[in-house]
Amino acid sequence: MKLREFTHKVFGVQWPILLVGAFLVVAFALVAAGYWRRGALVMAIGVGVAAALRLTLTDERAGLLAVRTRTFDVLTTASLSAAVLYIAWTIDPLGTS
Repeated sequence: MKLREFTHKVFGVQWPILLVGAFLVVAFALVAAGYWRRGALVMAIGVGVAAALRLTLTDERAGLLAVRTRTFDVLTTASLSAAVLYIAWTIDPLGTS
């Protein structure tokens, strides 16, 4: 398999999980830099994007986002996104931005 075919296979098929992974990398970078509330917000947005992608894409197009049934995946990721968003929004910043 040539490099071009390999990259098309990985990035062309698995772009939904790579997009969500990019959100999580940015979120963890913000947390490591001391901006944990902003990092938690970006993480909640990323998980919300995962829920929206799982809801709108077919099982074949969702790739690695498809773990269980569509209903279970969407409810789980949307609930997690809402919980993290609530935590990021309500907890005292403890002197950070």
